[in-house]
Amino acid sequence: MGLFDFSSTNAENQVDIYDLLGEEERKVLTTGNVEIDKKLGNGLPLGSLILIEGQNDTGKSVLAQQLIWGSMHNNLRVDLFSTELTAKGFLTQMEAMSLDISDFFAWGYIRLFPCQLAAFKLTPEAMNDILEHIIHHAKFSDADVIIIDSLTVFAEHTSPDAVLNFLAAAKNICEHGKTMVLTMHGYAFGDETLTRIRSICDTHLFMMRKLMGDTYIMVLEVAKVSGAQKTTGNCVNFEVHPGYGVKIIPVSSARV
Repeated sequence: MGLFDFSSTNAENQVDIYDLLGEEERKVLTTGNVEIDKKLGNGLPLGSLILIEGQNDTGKSVLAQQLIWGSMHNNLRVDLFSTELTAKGFLTQMEAMSLDISDFFAWGYIRLFPCQLAAFKLTPEAMNDILEHIIHHAKFSDADVIIIDSLTVFAEHTSPDAVLNFLAAAKNICEHGKTMVLTMHGYAFGDETLTRIRSICDTHLFMMRKLMGDTYIMVLEVAKVSGAQKTTGNCVNFEVHPGYGVKIIPVSSARV
Protein backbone atom coordinates (compact mmCIF):
# COMPACT_ATOMS: atom_id res chain seq x y z
CA MET A 1 0.00 0.00 0.00
CA GLY A 2 1.27 3.51 -0.84
CA LEU A 3 0.94 6.69 1.12
CA PHE A 4 -2.61 7.04 -0.11
CA ASP A 5 -5.10 4.25 -0.50
CA PHE A 6 -6.33 5.20 -3.97
CA SER A 7 -8.87 2.40 -3.96
CA SER A 8 -11.08 4.64 -1.77
CA THR A 9 -13.06 3.46 1.23
CA ASN A 10 -16.35 3.00 -0.57
CA ALA A 11 -15.81 2.97 -4.33
CA GLU A 12 -17.31 -0.50 -4.62
CA ASN A 13 -20.70 0.87 -3.58
CA GLN A 14 -20.79 3.60 -6.21
CA VAL A 15 -23.97 3.84 -8.25
CA ASP A 16 -25.13 6.32 -10.85
CA ILE A 17 -26.58 8.92 -8.54
CA TYR A 18 -27.78 10.98 -11.50
CA ASP A 19 -30.40 8.31 -12.12
CA LEU A 20 -31.67 8.85 -8.59
CA LEU A 21 -31.51 12.64 -8.34
CA GLY A 22 -31.86 13.61 -11.98
CA GLU A 23 -29.68 15.80 -14.20
CA GLU A 24 -30.08 19.49 -13.45
CA GLU A 25 -28.06 22.46 -14.60
CA ARG A 26 -24.88 22.75 -12.53
CA LYS A 27 -22.89 25.92 -13.00
CA VAL A 28 -21.59 26.79 -9.56
CA LEU A 29 -20.11 25.17 -6.48
CA THR A 30 -22.07 26.20 -3.40
CA THR A 31 -21.75 25.64 0.34
CA GLY A 32 -25.44 24.94 0.90
CA ASN A 33 -25.49 27.90 3.31
CA VAL A 34 -27.38 30.86 1.83
CA GLU A 35 -25.49 33.56 3.73
CA ILE A 36 -22.05 32.18 2.88
CA ASP A 37 -23.03 31.67 -0.75
CA LYS A 38 -24.10 35.31 -1.02
CA LYS A 39 -20.61 36.37 0.00
CA LEU A 40 -19.21 34.03 -2.64
CA GLY A 41 -21.19 35.70 -5.43
CA ASN A 42 -23.96 33.08 -5.15
CA GLY A 43 -21.46 30.28 -5.62
CA LEU A 44 -18.00 29.59 -7.00
CA PRO A 45 -17.75 28.92 -10.75
CA LEU A 46 -17.21 25.28 -11.63
CA GLY A 47 -13.92 24.60 -13.35
CA SER A 48 -12.06 26.74 -10.81
CA LEU A 49 -8.90 26.15 -8.81
CA ILE A 50 -9.94 27.22 -5.30
CA LEU A 51 -7.54 28.06 -2.47
CA ILE A 52 -8.73 28.12 1.16
CA GLU A 53 -5.91 29.62 3.22
CA GLY A 54 -5.64 30.16 6.97
CA GLN A 55 -3.81 29.27 10.14
CA ASN A 56 -4.69 26.42 12.53
CA ASP A 57 -8.31 26.19 13.73
CA THR A 58 -9.60 28.95 11.47
CA GLY A 59 -12.28 26.84 9.77
CA LYS A 60 -10.58 25.72 6.54
CA SER A 61 -11.84 22.16 6.85
CA VAL A 62 -15.26 23.41 7.95
CA LEU A 63 -15.58 25.43 4.74
CA ALA A 64 -14.35 22.49 2.66
CA GLN A 65 -16.97 20.29 4.30
CA GLN A 66 -19.66 22.87 3.55
CA LEU A 67 -18.59 22.73 -0.10
CA ILE A 68 -19.02 18.96 0.02
CA TRP A 69 -22.52 19.47 1.43
CA GLY A 70 -23.39 21.94 -1.32
CA SER A 71 -21.99 19.58 -3.94
CA MET A 72 -24.26 16.78 -2.78
CA HIS A 73 -27.31 18.92 -3.38
CA ASN A 74 -26.14 19.98 -6.81
CA ASN A 75 -25.50 16.46 -8.11
CA LEU A 76 -21.72 16.84 -8.06
CA ARG A 77 -19.44 13.93 -7.27
CA VAL A 78 -16.62 14.63 -4.81
CA ASP A 79 -13.24 12.99 -4.17
CA LEU A 80 -11.70 14.07 -0.86
CA PHE A 81 -8.02 13.55 -0.04
CA SER A 82 -7.58 14.06 3.70
CA THR A 83 -4.35 14.11 5.68
CA GLU A 84 -6.25 13.72 8.96
CA LEU A 85 -9.59 11.98 8.64
CA THR A 86 -10.62 8.37 8.40
CA ALA A 87 -14.01 7.49 6.94
CA LYS A 88 -15.51 7.23 10.43
CA GLY A 89 -14.02 10.54 11.52
CA PHE A 90 -15.24 12.26 8.37
CA LEU A 91 -18.81 11.04 8.74
CA THR A 92 -18.80 11.94 12.45
CA GLN A 93 -17.59 15.48 11.76
CA MET A 94 -20.18 16.04 9.06
CA GLU A 95 -22.97 14.74 11.27
CA ALA A 96 -21.82 16.98 14.14
CA MET A 97 -22.28 19.97 11.80
CA SER A 98 -25.80 18.75 10.94
CA LEU A 99 -24.56 17.81 7.48
CA ASP A 100 -25.54 14.18 7.26
CA ILE A 101 -24.01 12.85 4.05
CA SER A 102 -23.89 9.18 5.08
CA ASP A 103 -26.28 8.08 2.32
CA PHE A 104 -24.31 9.94 -0.34
CA PHE A 105 -21.12 8.38 1.02
CA ALA A 106 -22.63 4.91 0.96
CA TRP A 107 -23.75 5.40 -2.64
CA GLY A 108 -20.22 6.40 -3.65
CA TYR A 109 -21.15 9.96 -4.50
CA ILE A 110 -18.38 11.05 -2.07
CA ARG A 111 -15.13 9.09 -2.01
CA LEU A 112 -12.60 9.58 0.76
CA PHE A 113 -8.91 8.85 0.20
CA PRO A 114 -7.21 8.96 3.61
CA CYS A 115 -3.57 9.93 3.72
CA GLN A 116 -1.33 7.26 5.23
CA LEU A 117 1.77 9.25 6.20
CA ALA A 118 2.66 8.01 9.67
CA ALA A 119 4.44 4.84 8.54
CA PHE A 120 6.58 6.50 5.86
CA LYS A 121 9.55 8.82 5.69
CA LEU A 122 8.46 12.31 4.75
CA THR A 123 11.01 12.78 1.97
CA PRO A 124 10.70 15.14 -1.01
CA GLU A 125 10.65 12.12 -3.31
CA ALA A 126 7.72 10.56 -1.45
CA MET A 127 5.78 13.83 -1.34
CA ASN A 128 6.37 14.48 -5.04
CA ASP A 129 5.17 10.96 -5.82
CA ILE A 130 1.93 11.55 -3.91
CA LEU A 131 1.31 14.87 -5.64
CA GLU A 132 1.82 13.20 -9.02
CA HIS A 133 -0.60 10.42 -8.08
CA ILE A 134 -3.23 12.97 -7.02
CA ILE A 135 -2.92 14.80 -10.34
CA HIS A 136 -3.19 11.52 -12.25
CA HIS A 137 -6.24 10.53 -10.22
CA ALA A 138 -7.91 13.93 -10.64
CA LYS A 139 -7.35 13.82 -14.40
CA PHE A 140 -9.08 10.49 -14.89
CA SER A 141 -11.59 10.46 -12.01
CA ASP A 142 -15.30 10.79 -12.73
CA ALA A 143 -15.57 13.18 -9.77
CA ASP A 144 -16.59 16.76 -10.52
CA VAL A 145 -14.86 18.21 -7.45
CA ILE A 146 -11.47 17.20 -6.02
CA ILE A 147 -10.66 18.43 -2.51
CA ILE A 148 -7.22 18.21 -0.88
CA ASP A 149 -7.29 18.92 2.84
CA SER A 150 -4.54 19.91 3.30
CA LEU A 151 -1.63 20.79 1.01
CA THR A 152 0.52 21.94 3.94
CA VAL A 153 2.01 18.55 4.80
CA PHE A 154 3.36 18.22 1.27
CA ALA A 155 4.70 21.76 1.15
CA GLU A 156 6.64 21.24 4.37
CA HIS A 157 8.51 18.26 2.92
CA THR A 158 9.10 19.22 -0.70
CA SER A 159 10.34 22.17 -2.71
CA PRO A 160 8.36 25.29 -3.67
CA ASP A 161 8.93 24.40 -7.33
CA ALA A 162 7.28 21.01 -6.81
CA VAL A 163 4.23 22.67 -5.25
CA LEU A 164 4.01 25.24 -8.04
CA ASN A 165 4.30 22.48 -10.66
CA PHE A 166 1.48 20.64 -8.90
CA LEU A 167 -0.69 23.77 -8.98
CA ALA A 168 0.06 24.34 -12.67
CA ALA A 169 -1.06 20.77 -13.41
CA ALA A 170 -4.16 21.26 -11.23
CA LYS A 171 -4.99 24.48 -13.09
CA ASN A 172 -4.79 22.60 -16.38
CA ILE A 173 -7.23 19.98 -15.07
CA CYS A 174 -9.62 22.74 -13.98
CA GLU A 175 -9.48 24.28 -17.45
CA HIS A 176 -10.90 20.99 -18.72
CA GLY A 177 -13.93 21.23 -16.43
CA LYS A 178 -12.91 19.78 -13.06
CA THR A 179 -13.04 21.86 -9.87
CA MET A 180 -10.19 21.52 -7.37
CA VAL A 181 -10.24 22.84 -3.80
CA LEU A 182 -7.02 23.12 -1.79
CA THR A 183 -6.68 24.03 1.88
CA MET A 184 -3.35 25.15 3.27
CA HIS A 185 -1.53 27.10 5.98
CA GLY A 186 0.18 30.21 4.68
CA TYR A 187 3.13 29.74 7.04
CA ALA A 188 4.32 26.73 5.04
CA PHE A 189 5.46 28.96 2.18
CA GLY A 190 7.79 31.89 1.65
CA ASP A 191 6.28 35.23 0.65
CA GLU A 192 7.25 34.93 -3.01
CA THR A 193 5.88 31.39 -3.34
CA LEU A 194 2.70 32.31 -1.50
CA THR A 195 2.11 35.24 -3.85
CA ARG A 196 2.54 32.95 -6.86
CA ILE A 197 0.18 30.35 -5.38
CA ARG A 198 -2.52 32.97 -4.80
CA SER A 199 -2.05 34.26 -8.32
CA ILE A 200 -2.38 30.82 -9.93
CA CYS A 201 -5.66 30.06 -8.16
CA ASP A 202 -8.94 31.37 -9.59
CA THR A 203 -10.47 31.78 -6.14
CA HIS A 204 -8.70 32.77 -2.92
CA LEU A 205 -10.60 32.49 0.37
CA PHE A 206 -8.82 33.53 3.55
CA MET A 207 -9.88 32.15 6.94
CA MET A 208 -9.03 33.74 10.29
CA ARG A 209 -10.18 33.83 13.90
CA LYS A 210 -11.25 36.94 15.79
CA LEU A 211 -12.11 37.43 19.43
CA MET A 212 -15.69 38.58 20.04
CA GLY A 213 -16.12 39.21 23.76
CA ASP A 214 -14.75 36.05 25.34
CA THR A 215 -15.45 33.86 22.30
CA TYR A 216 -13.47 33.31 19.13
CA ILE A 217 -15.41 33.45 15.88
CA MET A 218 -14.36 32.34 12.40
CA VAL A 219 -14.09 34.91 9.65
CA LEU A 220 -14.14 34.11 5.94
CA GLU A 221 -12.60 36.85 3.83
CA VAL A 222 -13.28 36.62 0.11
CA ALA A 223 -10.05 37.84 -1.44
CA LYS A 224 -10.72 36.80 -5.05
CA VAL A 225 -13.39 34.97 -7.02
CA SER A 226 -12.77 34.99 -10.78
CA GLY A 227 -15.90 34.68 -12.89
CA ALA A 228 -18.41 35.02 -10.04
CA GLN A 229 -22.01 35.62 -11.09
CA LYS A 230 -22.31 38.64 -8.79
CA THR A 231 -20.01 40.96 -6.90
CA THR A 232 -18.51 39.17 -3.94
CA GLY A 233 -18.80 40.42 -0.38
CA ASN A 234 -15.84 41.20 1.82
CA CYS A 235 -16.30 38.74 4.68
CA VAL A 236 -18.70 36.56 6.62
CA ASN A 237 -18.49 35.77 10.34
CA PHE A 238 -19.66 32.47 11.78
CA GLU A 239 -19.45 29.96 14.60
CA VAL A 240 -19.69 26.18 14.47
CA HIS A 241 -21.98 24.63 17.07
CA PRO A 242 -21.97 20.83 17.59
CA GLY A 243 -25.33 19.42 16.62
CA TYR A 244 -26.35 22.65 14.90
CA GLY A 245 -23.60 23.44 12.43
CA VAL A 246 -22.58 26.81 11.04
CA LYS A 247 -24.24 29.82 12.63
CA ILE A 248 -23.79 33.13 10.83
CA ILE A 249 -23.01 36.14 13.03
CA PRO A 250 -24.19 39.54 11.75
CA VAL A 251 -21.40 42.02 11.06
CA SER A 252 -22.83 44.46 13.60
CA SER A 253 -22.67 41.81 16.32
CA ALA A 254 -19.14 40.76 15.36
CA ARG A 255 -17.51 44.14 15.85
CA VAL A 256 -14.96 44.07 18.66
